[in-house]
Amino acid sequence: MSFTDQSPAQLQHDVSPHGVSIGDALKFWLKLGFISFGGPAGQIAIMHRALVEEKRWISEKRFLHALNYCMLLPGPEAQQLATYLGWLMHRTWGGVLAGALFVLPSLFILIGLSWIYVAFGQVPWVAGLLYGIKPAVAAIVVQAVHRMGSKILKNPAKAPVLSAVAAISFIAIYCFQVPFPWVVLAAGGVGWLGARWVPGQFAVGRGHGAGGPLIHTGRYAIDDYTPTPAHARFTPARLVRVLATGAALWLLPTAALVVWQGGDATLAQMAWFFTKAALMTFGGAYAVLPYVYQGAVEHFGWLSALQMMDGLALGETTPGPLIMVVAYVGFLGGYQQQVLGPDALFWGAALAATVVTWFTFLPSFIFILAGGPLVESTHGKLQFTAPLAAISAAVVGVVASLALFFIAHMAIKTWAPAVLDSEIDWMAVFIALGAAVALLRFKRGVMPVLLVCALAGWAAKVLGWA
Repeated sequence: MSFTDQSPAQLQHDVSPHGVSIGDALKFWLKLGFISFGGPAGQIAIMHRALVEEKRWISEKRFLHALNYCMLLPGPEAQQLATYLGWLMHRTWGGVLAGALFVLPSLFILIGLSWIYVAFGQVPWVAGLLYGIKPAVAAIVVQAVHRMGSKILKNPAKAPVLSAVAAISFIAIYCFQVPFPWVVLAAGGVGWLGARWVPGQFAVGRGHGAGGPLIHTGRYAIDDYTPTPAHARFTPARLVRVLATGAALWLLPTAALVVWQGGDATLAQMAWFFTKAALMTFGGAYAVLPYVYQGAVEHFGWLSALQMMDGLALGETTPGPLIMVVAYVGFLGGYQQQVLGPDALFWGAALAATVVTWFTFLPSFIFILAGGPLVESTHGKLQFTAPLAAISAAVVGVVASLALFFIAHMAIKTWAPAVLDSEIDWMAVFIALGAAVALLRFKRGVMPVLLVCALAGWAAKVLGWA
């Protein structure tokens, strides 16, 4: 693909971006990796402002088309959007580098923070900051439930099936500990049957702002009329090549880990578990966290429930997709399982974090590079979107169960057989309520709320109020 400057007339007949060099693109993707705070909504807003309004590399209509495409896939949609746009502009390596640079800064930052946590987590001032961050995280998850519910369950009176799916999913996972994959599969089955029997229940709007006014105040490198690049069109041969490459990138590291340490060793177990987790991330990171909790805490025992909450708190303070909290899970699991022996605790933990990150994000790249054209060709077809709509509704219930879990573990100091006899941590409840009001009522950003709550927790510990 050529990237030479061309006239507007030539641009309409050429898939090459006008004036966008691979060097300029990589500088932007690297910068994005360090400033992508605020969760998927904030990250998508940063990309929109930079790429559509400032740099004018892509028109708003094409940007929204890419976003809708990524919203249909499991995995972190903001990272997939970066991969998609990089792929659209600079072919396969452009997409790979864009997606990788979106993730790598947060991986290195989380490895550093995780090391500080295991080394100094019990230092009073660190413990005080974490004490304040945990209630804020509970409020952030409540905000996620509110946002997702308002978008997915827009009209319960007209679409009660989706609301029922959300409620049943909540009961299944919170009350009966049904494994998350079964909840997703059951919801997908409901959507598939619903598309045949009650299609009106699944035809409610799932838009992401596409109905807004388009920006046509000047030329874009890729505008509304730029033809779809040849490398973005579906061909059987290309699909086979990408799938074969993706399979090799999964099989070779997995085989190496099994040969090196055995199939029952921690690193091999992490590779398989987080591959499954990556395939379950419909609805974003909050949707898969219950599955990660069930596996990492309850089944494998890589870390405790309290450490899991601390990890989510750290993940909220770093750039990149929130699903990067799995790097923290891998780090603590590798550290506590001593995957490289007691004399190499840090390097073993860092290796485990890297392994977890590789197997968590590899499916996202494959989805974009191989499945993208297929998903795009089925966009808007009810047979395809109805199961995803039902899964999205189930995700609302799943995240609600996660919110209740965080609230209970944050608010109750000591558990007793009778809930009323349990000791309530009223300071944590107060901080959580303040964070919820700031997020939901006054629409404050996540980072300022986390900072204020961390300082409040530190002050409460210093003054002896907690």
